[in-house]
Amino acid sequence: MSNYSVAKEELLIYIKARVPFIVIESSERERVEKMLGELAHENHFTADYYTDAKQLCTIGGNGSSSQDINHDPLKYGFDKLKKHRNTIFAIGDITKIDSDNAYSREFLNLLYLAKETASSVIIITADTIWSRLSVLGAMVKLDFPNQGEIATIVRGFVDEYKRAFTVEWTDKEVVRVATLLKGLSEIQLDNVLSAEIIANNGLYSKNIDKLVRKKDRLFGGVGAVQLIPLPDKISVSGMENLKAWLTMKKDVFFADDAMLQKFDLKVPKGILLAGVPGCGKSFCAKMIAKEWGLPLYKFDIGNLFDKWMGESERKMRESLKFIDNVAPCVLWIDEIEKVLSTSDTSNDTGNRILGQFLFWLQESLSRVFLVATANNIEKLPAELFRKGRFSEIFFADLPNDRERADTINLYARKSLHVEFSPEELENLVDITRGYSYSDIETAIKEVSHTLIINPDTEISMGMIVSQIQSILPITKSNPELVEKCRAWGRDKAINVSKKEEN
Repeated sequence: MSNYSVAKEELLIYIKARVPFIVIESSERERVEKMLGELAHENHFTADYYTDAKQLCTIGGNGSSSQDINHDPLKYGFDKLKKHRNTIFAIGDITKIDSDNAYSREFLNLLYLAKETASSVIIITADTIWSRLSVLGAMVKLDFPNQGEIATIVRGFVDEYKRAFTVEWTDKEVVRVATLLKGLSEIQLDNVLSAEIIANNGLYSKNIDKLVRKKDRLFGGVGAVQLIPLPDKISVSGMENLKAWLTMKKDVFFADDAMLQKFDLKVPKGILLAGVPGCGKSFCAKMIAKEWGLPLYKFDIGNLFDKWMGESERKMRESLKFIDNVAPCVLWIDEIEKVLSTSDTSNDTGNRILGQFLFWLQESLSRVFLVATANNIEKLPAELFRKGRFSEIFFADLPNDRERADTINLYARKSLHVEFSPEELENLVDITRGYSYSDIETAIKEVSHTLIINPDTEISMGMIVSQIQSILPITKSNPELVEKCRAWGRDKAINVSKKEEN
């Protein structure tokens, strides 16, 4: 059932029960007004409704009427309730009822009068309510449209404009659009769709993935969360196990809410990707975002820590709220162990930050796919490995022979514009044994610098071999770390690549 339907049912029950104070928690006033109008029409009642702009008008009944009450809804409410029982009085604009003051106390008296006259006072607000007022009332929460409601809105928009514009979106693509635009209000949805159809003179399938990137412009940014631009094309060598797993989980991530509820499922939470430094962990986050057509955000948790009491926790709340708002997205936390390892017994702030993050990771219903990378897995807190916080744990090992061959060919084409013979490639694969992806990339790109300095230089195998041999690979610069990583990966994670002897 939709958010709107649930809220509508609850509101009708409270109205029939003559609850004296009904708070509709929502920032979408027009959507609530539509709900009140539908209930009045379907259940044959009328309600007086006040807003600052239109003053007083009647909802329901045979006709509509309005009158100016000089921006004083409380005076009108007292007069109305003293003369009539079973009255419904709704207020769309109200302030100063979040604390103890003269206005909120006057409003409290109005609620007591509503209770005595079997009437209901309804307010629409997203603000907090003074505790003395809230004990007299009931709360109806109207969330932003869920996936099913968004799909209905999008279909309505398509039907309205398909005669005037080219519309390529199939029904399956409408469901995908509904997933991508989840978290927007009805007005924001209309704005995004209107801008899309005007900018491109239609709704085209090729532009669907770009829709979600407009969401971050609708919400205020936060310093710890940064949008990462993605290249037009991404090539990733090997990693067959990870790619196969992602292909399977993609359909679950984008499944509609009804299908997930049918099987009591949640969307995949994400992966913890540990491994040898320089073996493509960070690049995987970009690959996933590109393949799934989602924006990539990098979350720098270390940027949250502040010297002032409570500020770090506030920044974490703001960051997590922003991430929920811009979902669906891929969220990348690089070298997560460096930040979360600060939560030892002597660091209260670090513990609280970790607690907030773990709770969000466990309980958030937003479609956020987390890619957390780590080089030194031993520094991570044990709480992070509890089932339900990550969908899977993968290990990125040093590239095997086939992966090194693919990587050498990739950078040779991109940076040197050359093709190696099978014999040359076999030789380069052999001498790069024990090298990471980044070691190989660095060596080949160092050779390409020569072409910038002297474009007439003829690239030779001797130059390439010499440059590769001048690089000190990770297996020699830090053999202890490599061995620790590989020992852990063999026992406690799934290798991103198919097993092959190096």
